[in-house]
Amino acid sequence: MQEQQHHIATAFDRDLEKIQALIMKMGGLVEVAIQQAARSLEERDVELAEKVRAADREIDALEEQINQEAARVIAIRAPTASDLRTVLSVMKIAANLERCGDYAKNLAKRTSVLVQAPPVGGTARSVRRLAQEVERMLKDVLDAFVRRDVELAEEVRLRDQEVDQMYNALFREFLTHMMEDPRNITPCMHLHFIAKNIERTGDHITNIAEQVIYMVTGEIPDEARPKGDRTPYAGSEEVRG
Repeated sequence: MQEQQHHIATAFDRDLEKIQALIMKMGGLVEVAIQQAARSLEERDVELAEKVRAADREIDALEEQINQEAARVIAIRAPTASDLRTVLSVMKIAANLERCGDYAKNLAKRTSVLVQAPPVGGTARSVRRLAQEVERMLKDVLDAFVRRDVELAEEVRLRDQEVDQMYNALFREFLTHMMEDPRNITPCMHLHFIAKNIERTGDHITNIAEQVIYMVTGEIPDEARPKGDRTPYAGSEEVRG
């Protein structure tokens, strides 16, 4: 009986390692998507933007594969409470990564529109800096996931406020450009949409950090993280599709 339980535990660990590898692959693709989408905007590179949009299909496929693997593990291995918590957390992490990929795709979509208008000051560079901060958060939260590092996950969770502050500064920058020249209104509206998508990517990365904490400790952080985003948002979600 003891040998059988050991075999089941070992099989579960192998299954979990496979799912974890898929999560890391998915996270790596999302990192690249955010990086390339922001670079395509700054460099006005339509081909790179199209590459980001096409790559989103692989991110979606990985989420589906992770969900299938997780469902199989639950059905076959009948995991204990703590192991089940890990599997369910992984599914939620995959869902959040998929949304991050969708936001990167949305950014790439807007790049194709923005290249038809003259650049607005250094706004594209500012947007890329925001994206780089979110990218660093994603890298760190994936490290926290692999290492089961609660402290690093909590640090990522709190860094979301910095992203909100950067977004607020960008919003004010867009308003300044729109007031200076009415011709800037349309491109700045697109840029605002992009910046909001990046800020919301930060929110999903924060959700991942909270899932890592829950996975390790069994508790979701009960203290609401401070939100620095107080700007209005005009525009549709345009996440799916």
